[in-house]
Amino acid sequence: MLILLGVAVIVVGFAIRLNPLLVVVLAALTSGWFAGLSPLQVIAAFGKAFNDNRFVSTAYLVLPLVGVLERAGLRERAARIIAGLRGVSVGRLLISYMVFRQATTAVGLMPIAGQAQTIRPLVAPMAEAAAEVRDGPPAPETRYAIRAMAAATDNVAVFFSEDIFVAMGSVLLMVGFLTSSKIVLDPIHLSVWAIPTALAAFAIHATRLVLFDRRLARQAAP
Repeated sequence: MLILLGVAVIVVGFAIRLNPLLVVVLAALTSGWFAGLSPLQVIAAFGKAFNDNRFVSTAYLVLPLVGVLERAGLRERAARIIAGLRGVSVGRLLISYMVFRQATTAVGLMPIAGQAQTIRPLVAPMAEAAAEVRDGPPAPETRYAIRAMAAATDNVAVFFSEDIFVAMGSVLLMVGFLTSSKIVLDPIHLSVWAIPTALAAFAIHATRLVLFDRRLARQAAP
């Protein structure tokens, strides 16, 4: 039972607002100590966990790249492209992006887009430019609302489409849990039943985007 003191360290550490990394390390050392592990063995366990999951860190490689592209004028260029098109509204643009995001996520290509990769440098500036072309320069609070709606579109598209991909970790986790409960279910069955959920999410969020478009038009009306 003393091994569980690591959990108490985490609770206390977070309660007094210590550095999260320090709290986790202290909790690991505490549990390791009562489990009979030396500090070097605990550190080795940290290293093995990082090595086994090192692909998670590759996402951070995108951030410097996006920063360099933004500094070179990526956001401004994206806005100019949309400004040169007619008939494009915030709602239509974000609905199109949602179709793209759901389709790619459903086949396992979730990392090719996201908040850092596409929303901040591309989609949000394009949406703001679409609003400006149709309704004139938006107020600051309207710009923030457009950015929030762009971010929400990406979140909704990914969250409700990722389980369509049969090899997604969440699907395998559910299959494993059900198997441990003596319920045998093929992963493909979960993926198939995720399709209606994704379609319903698309219909609901697309409706929100259409209503958002109309609200922007009313705000811009004299």
